[in-house]
Amino acid sequence: MARSPITRNGYNQLHKELENLKKVVRPQVIKAIEEARAHGDLNENAEYVAAKERQSFVEKKIREIEQRLANSEI
Repeated sequence: MARSPITRNGYNQLHKELENLKKVVRPQVIKAIEEARAHGDLNENAEYVAAKERQSFVEKKIREIEQRLANSEI
């Protein structure tokens, strides 16, 4: 697979965003899921559904950034 050129600054920005997603956003989403789950019936729990959708978005974004960093050349 061809490597994608990226500036050092661009690489650092992506790495910083990845760290934020993993260390700040992901734990917040997990906490929101736990809190929503505690409210009972998951079938009619809009908070739970929203938190799970957010989790899916965050995990996809993490994978995208990891892939982009892995295929970049500074």
